[in-house]
Amino acid sequence: MTDVERLAKILSQSTSAVFFGGAGMSTESGIPDFRSANGIYNQKLNQTFSPEEMASYDFFASHPEEFFEFYRARFVHLDAKPNAGHFALAELERRGILSAVVTQNIDGLHQIAGSKNVYELHGSIRRSRCVKCSAPYGIDFVMKNIPVPRCEKCGGIVKPDVVLYGEQLDNETVGNSIRAIMNADTLIVGGTSLIVYPAAGLIDYFRGQHLILINKTSTRADARAELVIREKIGETLSNAVALLKEDSV
Repeated sequence: MTDVERLAKILSQSTSAVFFGGAGMSTESGIPDFRSANGIYNQKLNQTFSPEEMASYDFFASHPEEFFEFYRARFVHLDAKPNAGHFALAELERRGILSAVVTQNIDGLHQIAGSKNVYELHGSIRRSRCVKCSAPYGIDFVMKNIPVPRCEKCGGIVKPDVVLYGEQLDNETVGNSIRAIMNADTLIVGGTSLIVYPAAGLIDYFRGQHLILINKTSTRADARAELVIREKIGETLSNAVALLKEDSV
């Protein structure tokens, strides 16, 4: 039995699976991995600040014009489309197999693909909010109002709803993610090195039967996993769902 066949068999027996994903989930959609060898966090963007500093709340507050120039160029990829993996997860949710997606990504591609129950640990580029009056705005407002988007109601800066360095994760999102993982019978971890905390620590709440790792490189959870697949996430998930469809015909 191949790894994909084993994955399909596990999924066929699952009723509350959870997918926990990282940057690798979106690289097949053309979005660069921030922490890979060629990712933006290893590139020298200017002579004064490191990329980590530019992606911090302190930099946003003290240098808003430079922050938004950096943000629009490096964080926002509006041309990116969901890949086969995103659509496969949405199909698993529709079939009552997958109960939730927990993601570290901020691109919103899971929802565009059709997933409904998505917990975005690090926020989303699709949403923004005024730092003064909390008025909500969409991505278009931030992209069009150059250099610094300001609230039409109070004049405050409109901040993207992404978790910057120095900010805490949203408590409600974390709580919902923990509950989903604790109640899961199967946990699929894909496209994450499991080194970014506190998000990476959430998988330690899993008490279910099947832990599956889909990642190109090794992670700290490999030894615990029932199945480790070193292939592309999109292709792997799509092929597994295709086998499920064949079995149901």
